[in-house]
Amino acid sequence: MDRRISLDAAICGGKPCVTGTRIMVKTILGMLAGGYSIEQVLTAYPELARDDVVAALEYASEAVEAVAIPGG
Repeated sequence: MDRRISLDAAICGGKPCVTGTRIMVKTILGMLAGGYSIEQVLTAYPELARDDVVAALEYASEAVEAVAIPGG
């Protein structure tokens, strides 16, 4: 995942993107949450590979895991 998702202050304001593109992780997640299948995401963004979509999901999973509730 680390090589597929990158953060660069000069690209999309530092938001996590698929490396080598300006496709943000949040865009992929939003499409999936909105009911798109992985195949539909790949059709909409043919420059992506299935592994890029999986990496976006893994990135989100790790980001959620890193969130801690104070006092929890």
